[in-house]
Amino acid sequence: MIQTVLTILWVVFSTIVFGTAAILAAPFSRTGNFVHLIARTWGYSILVASRIRVSVLGQENFDPSRSYIFMSNHQSNFDIPVLLAHLRCQFRWLAKAELFRIPIFGRGMRGAGYIPIDRSDRRAAMESLQQAAETIRNGTSVMIFPEGTRSRDGVLRSFKKGGFILAVDAGVPIVPVLICGTFQIMPRSSLRIRSGRVCVQILEPIETAGYGRKQKNELLEAVRSRMLEAQQQLSEGTPC
Repeated sequence: MIQTVLTILWVVFSTIVFGTAAILAAPFSRTGNFVHLIARTWGYSILVASRIRVSVLGQENFDPSRSYIFMSNHQSNFDIPVLLAHLRCQFRWLAKAELFRIPIFGRGMRGAGYIPIDRSDRRAAMESLQQAAETIRNGTSVMIFPEGTRSRDGVLRSFKKGGFILAVDAGVPIVPVLICGTFQIMPRSSLRIRSGRVCVQILEPIETAGYGRKQKNELLEAVRSRMLEAQQQLSEGTPC
């Protein structure tokens, strides 16, 4: 319980400090790259404060100079600092609009060029996908949680289709990312935070060439199958 309280206090304090820094830096960062580096530092500080150790496999599976759509499973609130701190490239989140309404945190996200998506408004959601496609065409990757929300039991949920529409429209590869361990650190149904070890596997890119909007379901299944296979290997004890 003491660790949980101390971690929450650090999250609040660091969000105020780094969020304010991001807001102040945003007007001077035309690309948003520097603001994203501030966000990376914020994420890393939370992992240190929480005594969470992260192992990463597969950094060689993507070229940081290219743009991709990264798609990660979503087990916990700690997925966000894990990905920020350990994915070695510039990327922008495509995230639910509710996060952008959080004071300071939301302003900082906008300052970094992260993109809100309002699932309750189809027209606004499609506009967000168009904005994300433009970000990708300008050379910056996008990160998506295709499940749309955190898993309740750690098992991979069904995927939303919006990210796959974006992928075929932008014409860039999808890089599946599998996170293992954050569910045990802080499951969706609990406020308790535990220290522990997290494994991140960056899988080989899946090309979107040859897929159109009519084939988006086939692309969705290809990505989800790849992630399920990797998750099964981890559950059987494949080292990370």
